[in-house]
Amino acid sequence: MNAQMIKKVVIAGGGTAGWCAAAALSRLLGSVLDITLIESADIGIVGVGESTIPTVRAFHHLIGVDEQAFMRETNATFKLGIDFENWARQGDRYFHSFGTLGKSPWMAHFYNIWLEARSKGLGGSLDDYSLETKAAMAGKFQLHKNLSINYAYHLDAVLYGQYLRKLSEEAGVKRQEGQIVSVQQDAGTGFIASVTLASGEVIEGDLFIDCTGFRGLLIEETLKTGYEDWSHWIRTDRALAVQTESAGAPLPYTKVVAHTAGWRWRIPLQTRVGNGLVYSGAHMSDDEAHALLTKSLDAPMVNTPRVIKYKTGRRRKIWNKNCVAMGLSSGFIEPLESTSIHLFQKSILNLIQNFPFFGITDALVARYNELSDREAEYARDFVILHYKLTERTDSPFWPENAEMTVPDSLQSRIDLFRESGMAYQEPGELFRTDSWAQVMLGQRLEPQGWHRLGALMNPAEMNQVFDGLKATVDNTVANMMPQDAFLKQYCPTAIA
Repeated sequence: MNAQMIKKVVIAGGGTAGWCAAAALSRLLGSVLDITLIESADIGIVGVGESTIPTVRAFHHLIGVDEQAFMRETNATFKLGIDFENWARQGDRYFHSFGTLGKSPWMAHFYNIWLEARSKGLGGSLDDYSLETKAAMAGKFQLHKNLSINYAYHLDAVLYGQYLRKLSEEAGVKRQEGQIVSVQQDAGTGFIASVTLASGEVIEGDLFIDCTGFRGLLIEETLKTGYEDWSHWIRTDRALAVQTESAGAPLPYTKVVAHTAGWRWRIPLQTRVGNGLVYSGAHMSDDEAHALLTKSLDAPMVNTPRVIKYKTGRRRKIWNKNCVAMGLSSGFIEPLESTSIHLFQKSILNLIQNFPFFGITDALVARYNELSDREAEYARDFVILHYKLTERTDSPFWPENAEMTVPDSLQSRIDLFRESGMAYQEPGELFRTDSWAQVMLGQRLEPQGWHRLGALMNPAEMNQVFDGLKATVDNTVANMMPQDAFLKQYCPTAIA
């Protein structure tokens, strides 16, 4: 235990993670903390994390973000889910929406009733009963008090960091320009005492937050925390990212298309499009990836494609001594389900809830690390699910994924759904039951059984229920605005 009162927080590194941490700490605990963020203009940031999930809205609400201002300043659009192509088989397509499916009574989830109907030749596509899916496919989006819709954002990660920096500095965060060249530790405890900048300036702190990216300057290079490698489960290890000009109206969803050694993304912002290719270096060369990505682009490039190499996994301790790792410093799960921003925003909120005001204790650190490990594992399992449930045999990459042994926590979910049609969301888990069901069904995992609640209805009653739900969705979507028209009205971009 270190009984020293924690008053001075030093954030090493800016970018999205650093400025998220600074904004939340300053706006929620700023009156009792002294917060300094160190970043160097000479050190680039990864800056390609342009897709979020709905939890970002709760984070924004807590720190007082004005949605329209945020969207204007980050070139943002709305996101209703993810459109998957070619995952279980080439030619397949399914949608993972952020909304709920139909209406679920307490006894069973709606998709179980749908499975019963389908077994009798009744009902339509599962997508017919998802407002978010139908709106996304129609390119529609709208906000008003009588419309319940669950959404996230596509955004420019670099502009997002700049926007959060402004909020942070308004709340009292001190930004220190400079590159950290050495780290000093307490001889007795091993705690980080200070960092020294290239200018010779020494910055002391009580608690250090490492946002130095994959390098992990504090958590790894200094504290030698160690890394738990997950690359035997998630075999992609690099991404090629490029931006293009806009090609038509932006659609309110992320598109991810599987290829022979991974997948590619398309993320539409207000004034440009983010594109990328995720792949396994053991199955595709960088030159092959570059050729495949550029061939898939539908508009001229506005920058040069760059390769980002990574190793999927996490630090063995996210909080070690008086250092908490956030963002890429803490680990990385590939971007398939847009979990990166969520995980470090959740880490920040966990830190605020478990802040060591009266000193860092072993019990407090253990509790924080337990929460962080559990949340990362939930997200990891959900991503692995997409690779495990594939029937593709057109390249060595996909059969290797289908045949791999997955974590027991995931295998039990797969077995449960296959045998009984049951999916679930653990307390505190990120992905909802409907998310698990949509992906499992979309990846052709057909359940052998399901909850028989639907069998209590006769065919006429069942048709009435399904027809009514579909009509409600269709009528709602018909009265929504095209997303581009709504964006022009709601948050026209501040980008010239």
